[in-house]
Amino acid sequence: MSFRDLRNFTEMMRALGYPRHISMENFRTPNFGLVSEVLLWLVKRYEPQTDIPPDVDTEQDRVFFIKAIAQFMATKAHIKLNTKKLYQADGYAVKELLKITSVLYNAMKTKGMEGSEIVEEDVNKFKFDLGSKIADLKAARQLASEITSKGASLYDLLGMEVELREMRTEAIARPLEINETEKVMRIAIKEILTQVQKTKDLLNNVASDEANLEAKIEKRKLELERNRKRLETLQSVRPCFMDEYEKTEEELQKQYDIYLEKFQNLTYLEQQLEEHHRMEQERFEEAKNTLCLIQNKLKEEEKRLLKSGSNDDSDVDIQEDDESDSELEERRLPKPRTAMEVLMQGRPGKRIVGTMQGGDSDDNVSPPLPSAVLCALGLAPIDGSG
Repeated sequence: MSFRDLRNFTEMMRALGYPRHISMENFRTPNFGLVSEVLLWLVKRYEPQTDIPPDVDTEQDRVFFIKAIAQFMATKAHIKLNTKKLYQADGYAVKELLKITSVLYNAMKTKGMEGSEIVEEDVNKFKFDLGSKIADLKAARQLASEITSKGASLYDLLGMEVELREMRTEAIARPLEINETEKVMRIAIKEILTQVQKTKDLLNNVASDEANLEAKIEKRKLELERNRKRLETLQSVRPCFMDEYEKTEEELQKQYDIYLEKFQNLTYLEQQLEEHHRMEQERFEEAKNTLCLIQNKLKEEEKRLLKSGSNDDSDVDIQEDDESDSELEERRLPKPRTAMEVLMQGRPGKRIVGTMQGGDSDDNVSPPLPSAVLCALGLAPIDGSG
């Protein structure tokens, strides 16, 4: 869509005498009412005798209207229209409308150049009528086809003239036999009389056939009336099993309600069971992660305690050089055991001074860790005896 197309369309419609003012803003948005009105007016200008239904209320009516317009312009004016763009009824439809308006506008200009000056009243009364010539055009086409078929059959017959000429000459030269001719005529007359007699018999039987048909019709009417009354009787009578049927239907409805309630409960319980399993799995994973963290922490503290125990042994060797080797052995051996005891008591941050048989610490001794936790962490409990 362009401004130039909109301007040309509005000017052409004004020149053709369209009674309504068309603005360039009418096609900014889809306006199917205006497009249908313009199309119908252009078709009437092209051929006033055309009969196209103007109904465009429903979608089917609009589709049928667009198809009828496109088919009419294709057959009468040889103008191919894009039905999709016409159905859009926006700026793209203006390009399709220009195809029709340009033809009418050029025809009007040509007629104006050949004649005298055309005033505005003559433009409003301008009509481009080809309806009277359509019948002649169809007759001419039919005659052309008949001439072609007749010419082909005549050519075939003329090709058989050589053989037919000889047969015709023999038939003319043959002497006429009166007896044979009389015999043939009698046979033909007899056949004609037989056909006439059959026709008379049929005419005589028409009355009897009519009476038979009326009797059959009356019989069918009586049967129809009897069957209608029987149907009304059957409809008015209540079946004997209807009470049992209604009772069974009520029981079935109750059973269905019970089944529906149980099914809902079962679904709810299954959902709760799945939720319980999921929560148990999450708690198991959380406990497992906690045990792993505790195990790693205890291993780190054990290493730190062992390292601090080795440092204490070196300090004792430096301070007490005068002690004997046996005493040093007795003081060195309890150190790893003391570190392990501290680990088992859960107080790794305190220093212990003493021997394996009983030493004193800086603080009170905390209760040892449970054996189940130590077994889970891979640490065996150490008893007090060496």
